[in-house]
Parts: sequence; C-alpha cells; structure tokens
Amino acid sequence: MASEQFRRQLRREAEQWRIDGLIEPGQYEQLAAQYDFDALETGARDRFVVILLGLGCILLGLGVITFVAANWQAIPRMGKMALLFSLFVAANAAGFYLWRRPKLHGRERWQHRLGHGLLLLGALVLGANLALAGQLFHRSGAFYELCLVWGLGVLAMAFGLRLRSLALLSILLMGVGYWSGMWEATQMQALSGLNGLMNLMPLVAGGLFTLLAYQCRSKVIFALGAIATISALLVTLADVGNQFSGPATPGFLVAIACTLPPTLLWSYDDALWWRLRNAPLPLTRPFRPVAQAIALIFLTATCYGFSFRSIWTPISDQPSFSQQLRILLSHSGDLLLNPNLFVYTALMLIGWFYLAYPRHRGQRWGLSQHDAVILVFLLAVGLIPLWHWGVAPIQAIATYLFNVLLFLLSAAFIRQGLAQGSRSLFWYGMVMLVLQIISRMLEYETGLLLKSAVFVLCGLAVLFVGLWFERYVRTLAPAATLTPASQEETV
Repeated sequence: MASEQFRRQLRREAEQWRIDGLIEPGQYEQLAAQYDFDALETGARDRFVVILLGLGCILLGLGVITFVAANWQAIPRMGKMALLFSLFVAANAAGFYLWRRPKLHGRERWQHRLGHGLLLLGALVLGANLALAGQLFHRSGAFYELCLVWGLGVLAMAFGLRLRSLALLSILLMGVGYWSGMWEATQMQALSGLNGLMNLMPLVAGGLFTLLAYQCRSKVIFALGAIATISALLVTLADVGNQFSGPATPGFLVAIACTLPPTLLWSYDDALWWRLRNAPLPLTRPFRPVAQAIALIFLTATCYGFSFRSIWTPISDQPSFSQQLRILLSHSGDLLLNPNLFVYTALMLIGWFYLAYPRHRGQRWGLSQHDAVILVFLLAVGLIPLWHWGVAPIQAIATYLFNVLLFLLSAAFIRQGLAQGSRSLFWYGMVMLVLQIISRMLEYETGLLLKSAVFVLCGLAVLFVGLWFERYVRTLAPAATLTPASQEETV
C-alpha cells in the first residue's frame, strides 16, 4: 500500500483531473478503489480515537493509583496487594482479548483500540505493583531501580505484543532509570543495586531496542534506541577515563568519543544481519538511512562544538607524547576488556568491512564516494583533538580546521538538498551555516555596527535563498512528487 501522503495528493490531483475532463468518472472510481480514498478520513479519525483512548486510560490509571494512595493506611496489607494485582490482571486480560479481535473490512474495530488502551493501562499498573511489592516486603530500593525493572517488564510486554506504544514507554522508563542512576552515582560514588545492568546498558539498549524496532517496524523506536545506545556509550567512555590518572587521558579518549559513535552508525546496514544468517537479502533497508542521519547530526554537532576557540584550552604541565603512550599502554586493558567498547568496536569494523566488500562479481574492494568522504571527515575529527591534547597544542589551527569542516558539512547538506529537492537537507545546511557565522561574530570581539551588518545580511540571505529554493522545488517535475515511496512504509 502506498503512503498516506501520496494517496492524499493523488486524490486531490484525481479530483482536479475529473473536473477538467482529463479522466472519466469511471476511471476516477477505479483510482479511488485501487488506492482506497474512502479510508483516508477514517484512518485519521481512527488514529485520533487511539490517542484519545490511550490518554484516557493513562488518566484512569493515575486516578486509580492516586485513590489507592489516598486511602492507603485504611487498606490492609493483603488487600493492597490483591487490589493492584487484580487490576493488573484484569486490565491486561481484557486488553489482550479486545486487542485480538479481528478487523472488519480491513479496518480496526473500536474493541481493538480499546484493548490497546487497556494494555497501556496494564503497563502503568505494573509499576504500581512493583513499588507496592517492594514496600510490603521491605525491599527498599532506589528510584532508578524501580524504573529499570519496570522498563524491562514493559519491554517484555512490547516484545510479546509488538506494540509501538509499549515500546516507547519502555524506552522512556529505562532512560529515566539509567540517567537517575547516573545522577545517583555522581552524588554517592556508588550504586545501590543493578550494577551489572547499568554497566552493560550500551549493549542492553543496542541489542533489545534494535530487535524491538525490527519487530514493530518502527523507525522512531530505532532512532530512540540508537540515541540511547550512543549516550550510554559516551557515559561508558567517561567512566573508563575516570580510571586513568594524570592529564594524559583527554587526547585519545576525546578522539574515541568523537569518532566511534558516528563511525558505528554510518556503517550500519540492515542487509548485514541477513548475510550473517545466510538469508535472502531484504528488498528494503528501512533503518540504514535513520542510522546515517543520526551519524551526520552527531558529526555536525561535534564540529560545531569544537569550532569554538575556548574548547581548545591547552592543559598545563602536559606530558610528552611518549609518556602519554606509556600511560595508555599501561591502561589498555581498561579499554580492551570493557565489553561495551569491545563489542561496538568489533561491530564498527565489521560494518566498514561490509561497506568495502564487493557486492557483485567482478567488482573490486573499495568504498563508495560518499563513504570515503565521511571516513575522511571522521579521521580528521579524531586526529585533531588527539594531536592537540596528545602531541602538541594547536589551538588556533584546531579552531580553524573545525570551522572549515563545519562549513564543508553545511555546504554538502545544501548541495544535496538542491540535488534531491529535499527541504530538510537544504534548510539543515542553511541553519548550520548561519549559526556558524553568528557564533563566530558573537565569540570574537567585533564592533556593534559590524555585528548588525552581519545579522542583516544573514537575514536577507536566508529570505532570498529560501524564496529561491521554494521556487526551485516547485519547478521540479510534478510527476516525481506523485511517485510512491519505494521503501517500506514505517512509523
């Protein structure tokens, strides 16, 4: 089935064609039956009903929990447990029964949507049951432990039912639990429990959330899982850095932190998993563009952050390169034996090996043009901080180089946006270019008249270029906008 956006646009065009006499009414009816024009409005209404029922069930669950909390002291111990456990079982049983009702003429019934809301209510009641069980059995735990265990329970429900709403709730709960635990670790220097899960969170998040994204066929879940994995991986690198002593750590740790996440994301390919299982290659690769988009955003944010002069403050009494190399070799086990870094470094190398692998008979080993350019950018982003904090300070040169890299990235986004007629790519490049100019004007001491002139020129340039680009997009072939997406439609 074609995307809803394409069907809506086709319906508008077909109605205009019928009015202008370009097609007969019978042909319009054939198009309406082929692309199911009648289901467009009902689909939007069904989504609104699902959101309404989900919000109502969430408020109902919060109301029940608040009512129980208000009368908590008057309820006996077994009554408390029986009340919340019965509510949990009833909500999930009724929700699963209604959610499994078959569709009618290809449309979801109201029972299906109500069951979806009840399952979401059951996931919320699960958290109340966990908190109550810990209180009744005197198993006092931290808030982050409750969120992590609750998130794992909802994650199990999401795997069993393949519901995107439960998957998003599990990601939210585990994210809140992880960052709450990190905050507690910074305050108390130690965690009270679930140390293994916290230390292996990059692997847990990357494995479970990626598998869940494939089961739910959701790009949103994959993107959130990738962001959770990368953020947890950066925390792991910071923890490894705390095990080193002396000022020798920033150089190579900053280089790894700046290059490993985008290198890993850019090399991600859906087809690699099918090749490892000797399965037929999929027709589409829905998650590879998402991973590469996140990698480019990470790379752009890194270049923008390092384009400021104040970032490159030299370290006092910085040891020589040979001394830093000895310190690195003495602590190499902390890096090599860390399971998170070991696994993701291996996956990154396998991914780039697969990118260079010849796909057809007679094809040579080698990277494509885009992959080679990105690899050069990644090497530059890693080598500059490594040289500055590892070999010799190059504050002015490093600032200049990262400003050049940021300008080249912005220009590349603008060029790709013009070539593909993509508003998102074009405006992302324009915003980054204007932001770079404004940041440099605010960072360096310049006169107010010069700053005013630059702001006015930037504003006029954005208006002029924006209007020209919109006119350029409208002059593209109209038939290209009526071509349904070749990739599999996901949410």
